[in-house]
Amino acid sequence: KHILKDVSILTLLVAVALVTAVAPAKGQSVTLRANVPFEFLVGDKTMASGDYRVTKTGHDAMTIAGREDSAIRLSIAIESNKVQKQGKLVFHRYGENYFLSEVWTAGDKIGRKFLKSKQERRIEEQLARTFSKSELAQSAYEVVEIVAMVR
Repeated sequence: KHILKDVSILTLLVAVALVTAVAPAKGQSVTLRANVPFEFLVGDKTMASGDYRVTKTGHDAMTIAGREDSAIRLSIAIESNKVQKQGKLVFHRYGENYFLSEVWTAGDKIGRKFLKSKQERRIEEQLARTFSKSELAQSAYEVVEIVAMVR
């Protein structure tokens, strides 16, 4: 009985130590804040212009939340050749349509990329049929970056 009691106490102490060690790491999710001056799409959801908070909320999930709109979208990790000097949101622009594409945190080489929505892929296909590759690169498609600050 005495050995069983000692093992139970030791197990309890180890469990408490693990919980207190893991809890702060889980709470260290970085939130970026950015003012987006145009309407944009996250997946198939249209988001109004304004201030947004972007937070990694799960292993691959990102939450994009504004005053009136919010969306959760799965993302994949991407790597840059260099450390990012500042946080940023990267958008793909086709005419008047902006699609949130990537999220980068200052001081990191690893960012998050959203897969293209059906609507973005459809626009790309339409533009590819209309323009040659060089015309498409010059007039119909643009990468737009918005500075994002750690909150």
